Parts: sequence; structure tokens; C-alpha cells
Amino acid sequence: MNRKLSALLLSTLVVATATAQQPRLSFKHTDGQFAISVDNSPIATYVYNDDVILRPYFTHVKAPGGMQVTRNHPPKTGDRDDHASMHPGIWLAFGDISGNDFWRNKAKVKHVRFLQAPTVKGDQGTFVQQKRYLMPDGTVVCDEEFQTTIRVDNDGYLFLLQSTFHSEKDFYFGDQEEMGLGVRVATPISEVEGGQLTDATGRTNAKAIWSHSAAWCDYSGEVDGHRVGITIMTHPQNFRESWFHARDYGLLAANPFGRAAMKKGEPSKVIVRPGETLKLRYAVWIHKDADAAAITKVFNEYTRPEP
Repeated sequence: MNRKLSALLLSTLVVATATAQQPRLSFKHTDGQFAISVDNSPIATYVYNDDVILRPYFTHVKAPGGMQVTRNHPPKTGDRDDHASMHPGIWLAFGDISGNDFWRNKAKVKHVRFLQAPTVKGDQGTFVQQKRYLMPDGTVVCDEEFQTTIRVDNDGYLFLLQSTFHSEKDFYFGDQEEMGLGVRVATPISEVEGGQLTDATGRTNAKAIWSHSAAWCDYSGEVDGHRVGITIMTHPQNFRESWFHARDYGLLAANPFGRAAMKKGEPSKVIVRPGETLKLRYAVWIHKDADAAAITKVFNEYTRPEP
């Protein structure tokens, strides 16, 4: 083998090795938000400081291949435009914490700091944020430590969400429909436009799913010739099962607090006292061309006990 050929092969090997080692996931920070990309293509934006929506959220969430699975924010021509300032994409919010409404932007969830800046290792990225829940007059209700881990594979993107709430004084989660982890799907995916809701028990459509609990619930539809969607997965270690607030116009929320609102018993009031914490764990899977078996497989991997 001559020297030129040897040098060419060595150069090719170095480039291939560098490409293989380059993280697929990346974060690009701008004022009050950061863009999340896979292989240099955007898959979501995390907004943590917004003057209109007074709580952090993920928006412009895309499935593998670039098809958007959350509604445009703000809604564009052709989108259903209801709840524009409440349903930006994927969010965690509560209509009643100690009498304050953080779902409808009547009280503010303030970004305090990142306890861990976005960090990428292999095909996984993680950040940890401290949020502060404030009454309209600025009084502190509680703090939340919010950890997000995003895992990338060829079939989809798994958002692992964990929140730990605490305070130096008593606070409580009240009983409403609008409590918990919510998503708003892209208009073409919504049930009224031909999309479909399905849960882990086999229920289909919003009417059948509303107020029932399940290990997971999926909202999917066709975009650009592919079936794409969002699955909310509830972790079995949460303090209580979550009931699904499902609507045919494109809303899906997992709610462990609205027992009476969801027609499942007496009014709920979950009190967290000083020195105590309340932890919530969910996963959101963004996928393309997945069926119930594939969703169940991802759920089982998500909830598998750590060794």
C-alpha cells in the first residue's frame, strides 16, 4: 500500500471516528430559552422566561423526520386558536396551589437558576432548574426542582420529567381538571381532524379516556404521510395514579390531583408541610410510526427498576 493511499485511509478513519463520537443532541442558549437539536435539526425549544405565559414550557416539538407534533405557538392560520396563552406545547402547571392559579397565568412560576446547565453525554442530555411559585403579590408559595433528561434514538425522543416540590411553610395542591402535565398536539393530530387518542388499556377517543387512569395515553395522527404523536407516561412511583384530561380538540393532561373534578371521589387537598417534599415523575415520548406495542416497550423500559 503506497503512502498516499495509507494517508487517505487514515484521514477517513479519523473523520469517521470524530463523527461517531459527536453527540447527536445539542442545546443552544438564547435569552430566556434554549433550542434543543438532534443531528443539528431542531426538535424543541424550552422557554423558561416569558412575559405572556408565566410558567416554563416546551414548544415547537418535532418527531424524528422534522414533523411538528405540538401546535404552533402562537397558533397560525389553519390552527385551532383556543387557549393560545395556556397550551404552548408541553408544560407542567396547576390551576390551584394554595388557592393560586398557575395554569391560567394568574400567578407566576419564576425561573430562579439552573442547578445544572444543559449537559450532553452520548445520546442523552440533562438539565436541572429551580423554579419558584409566586402569588400575584410576589409572596412565595413553594419551590420546584425540575429535572429534564432527553434520550434520543432512531424511533423517537423520550423526555424524562421529574419535579420535586418543597417549601418552608405549608402549601397544598387543590382539586381541578387543570392540574398536572399537559400537552397540546398539532392541529392535524387532534381527534377532530382525524387523529386518535389511545391509552394503555385499549380505550380510544377523548370521551372514553377522559377521567380514567392508565399507564400511558397517546395522541397520534398523520403529518406528511407519517403517523406521529405524543405519549404521556405516568410513573408508578408517583404518590397517586393520574387521571387523563383528554379533549378532542388536541389537549391531553395527566392529573393526579383532581379527584373530585375527574369524578373519582371526594375533593382532594394534597398538603405538603415544611421538611416534606412531593415528587412527580412523567415521561413524554415523541415518536413516528409507532404502535401500541412499541409504546408499551418504551414504557416498560422507562419504569424498569434501576439496578
